[in-house]
Amino acid sequence: MIPRDTPLHVVERGAGGPGTPTFLLVHGFGATHATWRRWLPALERRGRVVLVDLKGFGDSAKPDDGRYGPLDQTQLLVDLVLSLGVERLVPIGHSYGGGLVLLTASALAERAPGLVERLVVIAGAAYPQRLPPFVTLARTPRLTTLALRLIGAERVIRTAFRSVVHDASCVDPVQVRAYAAPLATAAGARALLAAARQIVPPDFTRVAAGYARIAAPTLLLWGAHDRVVPLATGRRLESEMPDARLVVLGQCGHVPQEERPEESLRIVEAFLDE
Repeated sequence: MIPRDTPLHVVERGAGGPGTPTFLLVHGFGATHATWRRWLPALERRGRVVLVDLKGFGDSAKPDDGRYGPLDQTQLLVDLVLSLGVERLVPIGHSYGGGLVLLTASALAERAPGLVERLVVIAGAAYPQRLPPFVTLARTPRLTTLALRLIGAERVIRTAFRSVVHDASCVDPVQVRAYAAPLATAAGARALLAAARQIVPPDFTRVAAGYARIAAPTLLLWGAHDRVVPLATGRRLESEMPDARLVVLGQCGHVPQEERPEESLRIVEAFLDE
C-alpha cells in the first residue's frame, strides 16, 4: 500500500502476481515518470511497474520544507518500497535517479537483504563530478526565475534536452510538455531550485562507499556520447561493485531510454532474462 503521507506521485501499472518482479522506475533531474513511456509496455508484460515522480518533480508534492537532497529522496523511496510489500524488486534509475536507486539498493541491502533482485543504472550520477550546465543554472535562483519568465518553461526544457542528447531530432513535443508543465508553476520552480541546491549529498565519498554492499547483479547502461555523466563513472562503478557490468550504447547521449528506446530496451530485457 502506498503511504498516505508520501509526497511522491506514484503510478502503478502491470498485473504483477505471484513470482513476478516489481520494477521501480526513477527518473532523472528535472524529468518525470514520462521518460519511461517507451519502455512501459514491455515492462508491464513482465510484472508490476511502479513509476515515481520524485518529490518536487512532475505531479509530486512540492512542499517548502527544504528537504530535497538525495538522502531525503532515498528515504522516501525506501519507505515506499517497504510499504508496498514487494518480494522481488528491480529498481531502474536514470541520471540523478540512477544515483538514487544505487543509494536505495544500498539501504535495502541492510534493511531487507535479498529484496533487490537486479538493478539497472542508466548514466547514474554516482560520484562527485562537474555539474552539467542545466543544473548549475538551476542552482542560481535569479537566473532560473528570469529564464522561466522571459523564455518560458517549454523553451528552457527544449534547449536543455537538446544539449544532453547525441541526436537532437529525438526531442519531441510530448516529452518537452511533460517536463515543462511543473516548472510553469511557482511551487514547481521553487522545488527545482531547492533540489538543485542540495543535489550533492554531504560526505559524498562515504555515501558512495555503500555501493559495495549491493550484491544484486547490476546493469550499467551508458551512452557513448554522454556529456552529462561521464562514461568514467560507469567504469568506476563496474570496478567497485561486486556484480556489475557496463554496456555502452553507440550513437547515444545521456538519455538512452528516449534517444535509443528500442536498442536500450533490448539490452535491459536481455539482462533481465539472464
